[in-house]
Amino acid sequence: MDALIIAAGYGSRIASLSPSKPLTPICGVPMIELSIRQAMLAGVTRVVVVTGHEADLLEAFLATLSQRLGIEIVPVRLSNWSTPNGYSVVAGATRCEGNYLLMMADHLFDADILSRLIGESSPNVGLTLAIDRRVDNPLVDPEDATWVQTDEAGLIRSIGKTITPYNAVDCGAFLVTPELAPAIREAIAAGQPGSLSNGVQILADAGRAGTLDIEDAWWIDVDEPRFHTLAEEMAPWHFAQALADIGTPAFFS
Repeated sequence: MDALIIAAGYGSRIASLSPSKPLTPICGVPMIELSIRQAMLAGVTRVVVVTGHEADLLEAFLATLSQRLGIEIVPVRLSNWSTPNGYSVVAGATRCEGNYLLMMADHLFDADILSRLIGESSPNVGLTLAIDRRVDNPLVDPEDATWVQTDEAGLIRSIGKTITPYNAVDCGAFLVTPELAPAIREAIAAGQPGSLSNGVQILADAGRAGTLDIEDAWWIDVDEPRFHTLAEEMAPWHFAQALADIGTPAFFS
């Protein structure tokens, strides 16, 4: 299975730690390397990465990483990386075959979340979003979170940063079918900004957006220095196999 990782944007709130947000080190290992290693543990065999900000730097690292890990990594460069993240999905989806994992480059996950998305997602929806019902989770930034309201069956009713009410938070990982990219294009054509959430809402309105409750699994959105500190504290436990496979930390310079 393919994984599509969105890594085009500029991480202004974490820029003091690294010139490239996806290359920000966690325990000496770039975040995007940890993400790709976790995806591989879940069964991913090919990775598409949408690049933009500091694309040359990131793509050079990905070329080396591909050789080290023995997995095909396909960069797709977005010329205007300041556009909403749905544009990255549309661009990257052209290089994905069939259903694929969709991940945000600044989100880290237990590999089990990704494995469950691959193995447990319903075939009767256009996408399945990993959600956390722990809306007061201290690892969630309420100022930046994308909230989700689901119905009793777990289908998404609404999604967005400002919705109310809500009963879950978007974890930043999906199992996606080829229905998502056209839904994003439909949202753009209707005058919406073109965020990923705009496309998800289109599918939700059609009853085609499912969810997977991660229960007590671990994830974190590393979008500012305090969450980077938390990720560094917790990574040795949640990325034990990935870090063991690396051996000596692969510092990026």
